[in-house]
Amino acid sequence: MIFETVSQTGHEQIVFCHSKDAGLKAIIAIHNSVLGPALGGLRMWPYKSEAEALNDVLRLSRGMTYKNAVAGLNLGGGKAVIIGDPSKDKSEALFRAFGRFVNSLNGRYITAEDVGIDVNDMEWVFRETEFVTGVHQVHGGSGDPSPFTAYGTLQGLMATLNKKHGNEDVGKYSYAVQGAGHVGMEFIKLLREQGAKVFVTDINKELVQRAVDEYGCTAVGLDEIYDVDADVYSPCALGGTLNEKTIDRIKAKIVCGAANNQLATDAIGDELTRRGVLYAPDYAVNAGGVMNVSLEIDGYNRERAMRMMRTIYYNLSRIFQIAERDNVPTYKAADRMAEERISAIGKIKLPTMGNNGPRFLGRMRGQ
Repeated sequence: MIFETVSQTGHEQIVFCHSKDAGLKAIIAIHNSVLGPALGGLRMWPYKSEAEALNDVLRLSRGMTYKNAVAGLNLGGGKAVIIGDPSKDKSEALFRAFGRFVNSLNGRYITAEDVGIDVNDMEWVFRETEFVTGVHQVHGGSGDPSPFTAYGTLQGLMATLNKKHGNEDVGKYSYAVQGAGHVGMEFIKLLREQGAKVFVTDINKELVQRAVDEYGCTAVGLDEIYDVDADVYSPCALGGTLNEKTIDRIKAKIVCGAANNQLATDAIGDELTRRGVLYAPDYAVNAGGVMNVSLEIDGYNRERAMRMMRTIYYNLSRIFQIAERDNVPTYKAADRMAEERISAIGKIKLPTMGNNGPRFLGRMRGQ
């Protein structure tokens, strides 16, 4: 059934990676390379089945195509997953084996950090391939993309507040933040710096306590976050939290967060619109991380990265304009913005960067 699934999702290539000696079971999915090489993070997760892992990588890689297109990057969409528990299954051999599989694709897929992966893991991948972003600054890379994802999310939030309320006063509103991981905690920090009231939950109670102790947040239970009377619901953990079981409980009139695939189904997006809830499409909001790491390809510059983050504000504003123009929910407007760009570039058939263009300038490969 894989080819039937791929024909529906539009994927170009799926690579199953296995190394018995390293304990590696991974899947790389390249969804679309019209705009350029497929860039997308590596996720490590204890999937219950291989089918679950495959479904996740297909979903995530398609999302990267749309994210990179809306972000204005000359990059296609891809993703990779490793089946395993990041708390106990990591090893040098595992990540170096994965790096060799990435290298075998000769630049069609460029990897980066995602859930369960940090910059130290990327060090091992980097030993085997140059086609990796988010490497440590000592190598000329950009390091941890989380602060940039969070800052970009703040830009998206400001555009959404402006659309809904006619102002960008972040501190004037309250937020129910679901997830206090790398990105979520950075986002919480930015909200609190603006003086906002923040409710927080996370599966990791230590992270919740840190948000309370260091940033003055209010802790709530995992399931209670949906019932918080906040102005903005901010999903910053795993996807699908906006679903049939939770939508009736959410009181916020804005949904804006850093998580991927926040809508369990398109029907949920339609229902949010019907209820007057302004949804900021996830892949447009959380593009800061991929914008940041993408700069490593031509030579990383932090100042340029910070300037790029501001484009997220204008991308959201454009999406809201399209939604009004076409009378469609915002998630559909974001898709149209991405599809229009991919179609336009595909028609003029510009060559992709491949191995002939600038590649990772200023990076040092050594130990």
